[in-house]
Amino acid sequence: MELAPGVLLAPGWLDLSQQQTLLAQVRLALVQAPLLTPRMPRSGAPLSVRMTNCGPLGWVTDAAQGYRYESTHPETGRPWPPIPDAALRAWREIGGYPRAPQACLVNWYGPNARMGLHQDRDEEDFEAPVVSLSLGDTALFRFGGSRRSEPTSSFRLASGDVMALCGPARLAFHGVDRILPGSSTLLEEGGRFNLTLRRVTRAG
Repeated sequence: MELAPGVLLAPGWLDLSQQQTLLAQVRLALVQAPLLTPRMPRSGAPLSVRMTNCGPLGWVTDAAQGYRYESTHPETGRPWPPIPDAALRAWREIGGYPRAPQACLVNWYGPNARMGLHQDRDEEDFEAPVVSLSLGDTALFRFGGSRRSEPTSSFRLASGDVMALCGPARLAFHGVDRILPGSSTLLEEGGRFNLTLRRVTRAG
């Protein structure tokens, strides 16, 4: 369904078995690329989510160098693990973009984590969509327009849902107001994993 121009939602796109398979792949990826505590540029203030990546490139941030993409994990120095198959399928079927994603950011939200309104604009290719998959507790997701001052709307993202920001919504401000603890039993430890796929460069 299209909630707004370019804001696509596929509720329950992954059934329970598919969610469990994807979660197992995420946990294997965490062995190779452990979760990091991302920090804001300059101030070094920690974000409330923890993160890692899959794919040829990974999005990272710290006080010294700020927002950027790197080909290796900043703590282990190892390449990021491959993007899980289900995420690649979501990119093809929901995002509908011909070139493969280059980065899959994996955010883990604990019970008090949130993500402030922001734009995804650290990439060169704004024609490619941003596609995300949700696992675990439901998130209250908020989106607006291409300017921070524009009105916003919100909806819930449950475990197994896939969402895409395409075309006119590619640079929409968006964020997560909060998660709803205990709304899913998929993760034994509780919380939510969100996998966000992006195309970073125009060529290649």
